[in-house]
Amino acid sequence: MLLSRIEDAGINASAPPQQRWLDGWLVRYSPGKAKRARCINAVAPGRLPLDQKLRLAAQVFTDSGLPMIVRVTRFSQPAGLDADLARRGYTLLDDTRVMLCSQLLDRPSGLATGTELAALDATSFAAAVGNLRGSPSEQQRAHAERLTLSPVPYQGFAIRRCDGGQILACGQIAREAEFVGIYDVFTSHDSRGQGLAGKMCEYLLSLAAAQGAKVAYLQVEADNVARRIYQRLGFVDAYAYHYRQAP
Repeated sequence: MLLSRIEDAGINASAPPQQRWLDGWLVRYSPGKAKRARCINAVAPGRLPLDQKLRLAAQVFTDSGLPMIVRVTRFSQPAGLDADLARRGYTLLDDTRVMLCSQLLDRPSGLATGTELAALDATSFAAAVGNLRGSPSEQQRAHAERLTLSPVPYQGFAIRRCDGGQILACGQIAREAEFVGIYDVFTSHDSRGQGLAGKMCEYLLSLAAAQGAKVAYLQVEADNVARRIYQRLGFVDAYAYHYRQAP
């Protein structure tokens, strides 16, 4: 039950305005970078035959100029969907872990001298993390749109230098009831190895706890070195998911 509610919270927190319901599937087609906002979430079995439903969904992605991607979790419907997609030639992408932490921090450790934490609005945050990642302007605009219109309140922050305002690291949270998701934690290439990602997560967790959150979750690829940071903060693997892309 807990994992099912976490899955629901993650779906809500990543909702773009470009989505529609298709016979039990939530089809998302945002032009942004995040796959979770431009994929199929197969949340209910529906009534149509699988091949017909795939054809209908494929047209949505074709019209949007996006590759067709299906997010596959332990909750995906209908049962056996992953094997059915594999037999149809759908390529496996991004082995990902959902990690949980039920011991949120009371207070974060301090920042280094000469740096400060700043709250950012959706447009500023999308631009900041997009610039750190090297994302094109179209993806930055889609990210800002998704955060601005999100049904789950967004809070984004940056660690920056006090003198010139140079952004060193970013991170954001989306809290729903007692659950809080941590997203878009990213450190500039020149500032890595200084513990900034861990400090950002500490602040986000303590802020969420103060606002009433009890359980934190995040989604990270299985081979991402950042998993060591999250493990030190008390996160543990809860379940896995991956994507399959249409041939």
